[in-house]
Amino acid sequence: MQDPLQTTSSSATAQNAWARVQDLQSRFREDLESVARELGDDHPFQEYGWLRNGGRHGGGSRFVRTRCPVFDRAAINVSHVHYDDDPSRPLRSSSALSTIIHPRPPLAPSMHVHISWTERKDGTGYWRMMADLNPSHPIDADTERFRETLRAIAPDQIEAALEQGERYFWIPALQRHRGVVHFYLEGYRTEDPAADDVLARSFGERITDAYVEILRDRLAPPPPTDEQCAVQLAYHTVYFFQVLTLDRGTTSGLLVHDQNDLGIMGSLPSFVDRSLLWRWAEEVPEVQRPLVQALADALPDSSDNRCAVDDNARIRLASAVRDFYRANPAALELQARGDVLPPTISNHGRARDA
Repeated sequence: MQDPLQTTSSSATAQNAWARVQDLQSRFREDLESVARELGDDHPFQEYGWLRNGGRHGGGSRFVRTRCPVFDRAAINVSHVHYDDDPSRPLRSSSALSTIIHPRPPLAPSMHVHISWTERKDGTGYWRMMADLNPSHPIDADTERFRETLRAIAPDQIEAALEQGERYFWIPALQRHRGVVHFYLEGYRTEDPAADDVLARSFGERITDAYVEILRDRLAPPPPTDEQCAVQLAYHTVYFFQVLTLDRGTTSGLLVHDQNDLGIMGSLPSFVDRSLLWRWAEEVPEVQRPLVQALADALPDSSDNRCAVDDNARIRLASAVRDFYRANPAALELQARGDVLPPTISNHGRARDA
């Protein structure tokens, strides 16, 4: 893939991280396209780019498939943002891969992976590595395969990462987790940067390989039943709810800038059930109720509460989240966190460019 950016950070470690996440993006896209071709879908992912401040401070690209036979929505995003020329910001660079796959067949699980390298101008840097398996119909063999792959990749980190993931992806209002396996390392670094880089690469390659094999096993069954599709819609609504009310990474990205709203909202499934959102608005803390109501209002009208989350809706949803937290910054304390609270907003220096 051709580098989509006009500029990259002057830091060698940042450039290495940017190359790393681009390689992972290309590798995963090719694997997913191969799975789709096996089922007769030979359409490639569509690429979209975005620029941070016109490209002066980097940007990124995303590969997307929507409402095709294999994928309800699939997005593989990479970004590289840097501020070498702006001494007012503590962040030197941030390079990230963030991908979410929502298959169309209900028995095939969704998956989220995030890998990023953040480098500050004070010389410190750290990795974030996340992977979670999110099925609407949990299958024990898939859960075990995903968990054991993570254990093989990171045997020394696995217990702490699973414990943090269980806390991060817990949804208090619904008294449930978002998925069945949640791995989360935040602010990760050791005294051996080369080994950390190897871990990040191995993590990205091996967990996406495991997911591709799970997909191959789950995409071949007979056509889904109406009941299976209804369960999947309800689960997609759970996913939507968690991302837009609790996910700190999504919220931080929206507060830092508004130049990649469609990319940041790329994790959302194509349809959700608005009636569930209205019901759950009564279950969240009072300060969050206006947010959940605003999210429901941002969805297009539908006669049966099955609302399309199209690009226009994603833009409205991004604005609803941004407006809510600017008016209610104390509500950020209700968002998910692990052992380390990432300083994403403060790293960028201000919540929005002048």
